[in-house]
Amino acid sequence: MNRHDADHEHEHDELAARLRQLPAERLPPATAWQGIAARLREEPRLRPAVAVVPAPCRRRWLPIAAAAAVAALALLGTGRWRELHEQPPSPPESPLEVQADALADQYRQAIAAIPQDTVPAELVPALHELDASAAGIRSAIAQSPDAGFLLGQLRRTYALRLELTRQGLAAAGLAT
Repeated sequence: MNRHDADHEHEHDELAARLRQLPAERLPPATAWQGIAARLREEPRLRPAVAVVPAPCRRRWLPIAAAAAVAALALLGTGRWRELHEQPPSPPESPLEVQADALADQYRQAIAAIPQDTVPAELVPALHELDASAAGIRSAIAQSPDAGFLLGQLRRTYALRLELTRQGLAAAGLAT
């Protein structure tokens, strides 16, 4: 430790000791509170918040200011209204997302051909889990449109969902 570090440490210790000597809480004198309370009770007209412009000056500029405000609202308001009510253009889909969409369409068509109300109740939780998994994979594809392996996982998940549905229907004695 050099001399500079020792001086700095001594100053730090001295400051810490002085801080410890300070009272934990300081209250303002009672007269300060009385002054604050008196100012709060004053009538608002005695404490103007803004400068008052003489009436002749206001009358001359009031129509111009009003017209300018209406014009600004008309110009800015219509543009802002359009911004709020128009949907922003969606970004173009990646080739992987296009393939995933096509795969999802094929899956929906295949599922639509199977009577879902006759699926055994014990398979429903597993089918919901597979559907949630497929949704998660679709979300991952949207976030990482270059991850081609996700398309394979999506394809396997859809195939497993269809196969499990068919097996459940076959076990129930229904044809698919």
